[in-house]
Amino acid sequence: MRYKAARPALLGLLFALSVVLNLVEAGFSGLVPIPGIKLGLSNVVTMYCLFCMGKREAFLLAGLKAFFVLLTRGLVGACLSLSGGLLSVAMMLLLKKLGRNRLSHTFLSISGGVSHNVGQISVAALILESSAVFYYLPVLMISGVGMGLLTGILLRQLLPYLNRIFF
Repeated sequence: MRYKAARPALLGLLFALSVVLNLVEAGFSGLVPIPGIKLGLSNVVTMYCLFCMGKREAFLLAGLKAFFVLLTRGLVGACLSLSGGLLSVAMMLLLKKLGRNRLSHTFLSISGGVSHNVGQISVAALILESSAVFYYLPVLMISGVGMGLLTGILLRQLLPYLNRIFF
């Protein structure tokens, strides 16, 4: 980027976009009859940030998203968001490095979606002081694959347009 302020400005725009997508997604929450299942639309923005800006910015965006959840849904929601977001970014980053950039965005997205749910259910077990929540993990794993597939396909379709706007 040509200007020093361009990177923080872009990160701010991406954060705003993820907030808007999170709010749009909240409008669809009644359509999914299974508790805890979300589309994960704002994760498209996190993946874009990871693949096009870098790991530091992606981790920062995951933290900012958790802060937004803190303001709108409280501490427990923020802890779940932060744990899922950080583990998701870490897993995608690890797989990206191990695969030497040969893995598809869709595969990385699926891995991120599953990791997100594992992180959230692990923190839920700590908060509730019960391992019983892990019985729900298979449902969340299946949803992580499905929603990861959806967000990976969305990113692949949007990437040329986003790159034209931001770079």
